[in-house]
Amino acid sequence: MRAVRFSVFALPFLVSAVVSSQVVRSDGPQPQFEVATVRLNKSGDAGAALDLRPGGRLVGRNQMVRNLIRIAFNLRPHEMVGGPAWIDADRFDIAAKSAEADLDANGMMPPEQFMLRLRVLLEDRFQLKAHWETREVPAYALVVAAAGKLGPKLKVHTGICGRAGSEIVPPPGSPTSHCGVTANRTPTSGTVIGTGIRMDTIARNLSNAAGRTVFDTTGLTGAFDFELLFTPEQSPDTTGPSLFTAVQEQLGLRLEPGRGPVDVLVIDSAERPSPD
Repeated sequence: MRAVRFSVFALPFLVSAVVSSQVVRSDGPQPQFEVATVRLNKSGDAGAALDLRPGGRLVGRNQMVRNLIRIAFNLRPHEMVGGPAWIDADRFDIAAKSAEADLDANGMMPPEQFMLRLRVLLEDRFQLKAHWETREVPAYALVVAAAGKLGPKLKVHTGICGRAGSEIVPPPGSPTSHCGVTANRTPTSGTVIGTGIRMDTIARNLSNAAGRTVFDTTGLTGAFDFELLFTPEQSPDTTGPSLFTAVQEQLGLRLEPGRGPVDVLVIDSAERPSPD
């Protein structure tokens, strides 16, 4: 079994219809790690990692608290505001393990279950206090560039998704294919590839690269296969297409600027943890 590296881009979107709350934690027993340690990292390294490993282990290296919060709630940068300055500066190493009884038959735990436990760790060890607000913020509307015409890299999905949690549930005995979204982004290039994906999920994934929430207003239904290749905005390589150009030329869609209601996690307070 291999470790699974957290990617906010690829995780299921868990915070899609939240309501305002004065605290992050809900009432009742909360899933939490059996053991967990948190230590300040003074290495000065720029790199960071957060990995899920067999046996229910979570290993984080050189992590900023703001990034841990983003992962725990599956947020994009523009969906979280507030908090003390040190959550963007101090770095921490984290080692945590879930109870054996919480693991599946393969000795693993789904990423969303780790995320729930990470929320409790943030509240217990960093004294995280936050609440939800719905704010009207700059956003993009995803629209069809030319009515009745898809781009060369966007096609109607003709197969049936067979992966657990996929967007289409196959009938018994049907031939199936693995569906989902994979993404890779470097300082000079971005790639997003999807198989059997609904348009609202495509819009949600574009939000990561666009830096704003993208709302699906295409009116397109069903599932699609797509491939998007673009050059990130801050890339030193200017030879490739921008995200906006790539979306129109490759997918036949367009990102139109506007405003829309977005659920935002407001960080009220957090405290540096005491040494383990």
